[in-house]
Amino acid sequence: MTARTEKRGFAARPGDADSWIKAADAPPARSNSASAAFTARLTIDITPELRGRIKVAAFRRGVTASDILRDLLEREFPDRQGDTP
Repeated sequence: MTARTEKRGFAARPGDADSWIKAADAPPARSNSASAAFTARLTIDITPELRGRIKVAAFRRGVTASDILRDLLEREFPDRQGDTP
């Protein structure tokens, strides 16, 4: 019988509980800004056509749709000193 390889498929569970628990301790892939320490999910309603256009634009730029939207929101709503929520 051949030994199992460490390579796991998409969304596959690890073979043992220890590696599953330790995998959660891996640092996040996106930590290039100070605001990456805290993130919150934002849900908006858009048409499927707009969603498609955003995804195509993101693919062409080699980034994620989330990156495009974060940049857009940062540009439209810059952090200003002295502003209170």
